[in-house]
Amino acid sequence: KPDQAQIALAFGAEGIGLCRTEHMFFAEDRLPHMQKALIAKDPSERIEALKKLSEMQVADFEGILEVMDGKPVIIRLLDPPLHEFLPKPEEEEKIREIAAEFGVSPEELKARIEALREMNPMLGHRGVRLGITHPDIYEMQTEAIFRAACRLKKRGKDPYPKVMIPLVAHVNEMREMRQMVDRVAKRVMEEEGIEVRYQVGTMIEVPRAALTADEVAKEAQFFSFGTNDLTQMTFGFSRDDVAKFIGEYIAKKILPDDPFATLDTRGVGELVRTATERGRKARPDLEVGICGEHGGESRSVHFCHEVGLDYVSCSPYRLPVARLAAAQAALKAGK
Repeated sequence: KPDQAQIALAFGAEGIGLCRTEHMFFAEDRLPHMQKALIAKDPSERIEALKKLSEMQVADFEGILEVMDGKPVIIRLLDPPLHEFLPKPEEEEKIREIAAEFGVSPEELKARIEALREMNPMLGHRGVRLGITHPDIYEMQTEAIFRAACRLKKRGKDPYPKVMIPLVAHVNEMREMRQMVDRVAKRVMEEEGIEVRYQVGTMIEVPRAALTADEVAKEAQFFSFGTNDLTQMTFGFSRDDVAKFIGEYIAKKILPDDPFATLDTRGVGELVRTATERGRKARPDLEVGICGEHGGESRSVHFCHEVGLDYVSCSPYRLPVARLAAAQAALKAGK
């Protein structure tokens, strides 16, 4: 939100490291449009719902890009699985209400919910996989980003959007998405009659992407390590369930720290180091950073400096800690 961007600026931020777009869809005035896009059987109804969402997203992005005028804003395209936007199977009353609103039977809606349900959503149909199977959703978001940027540019502002593709595991996913973003950006800029600077990059949160970073970097102009998911997938720990045993692991000195609080430099950190080195060999000007709670934790920030990352990103209120840690790391390194 623009007010959060304002807080970040007040705390000394030099850009936005992660603008999550999914929260924009959960607002009361938007959720019905998202639900309609997922439920509609008529393609024209789906297109209409996505168009309305796009208009709303233009306003969102315009507000954020304007506040951060001249500074980079990394906007992550839709990441969570689609079932999160629909009621749970047991929410009978809600299902009846939504079904009536969209002119479908409760049974049809239940069937749609069931079709989107997954056994392991964290490793399921989310992130870039949505962009591949539901390209119209990612295209709608991309168009909104560039409409907003073009409007600001016409008003004499200097917007700098950086489009981030989540959960990439294979270079071919990145290539497909990069081509889509470039195509939509070109069309919007031609329609608006103005050029805006932008980049397309990815969030490195799947170990395979880290290990094949030299390939991914040929298509991605920047990397942002999503260390929460990278930690989950490297340890095989679920962040939602780890509290049940992590205390005992630390008490018995099996682990020195909670790896979701302090970056595990030996394992997860090695993937960060490897991906940074391999990525920069393929693309020397590759910008690399991390986002997530590790970006506001002192020891993790020191490690990021040590391996040559360009930036850390964290929630606005953790910025003072992150800036202090970054300054200490720079002094320690004699820079």
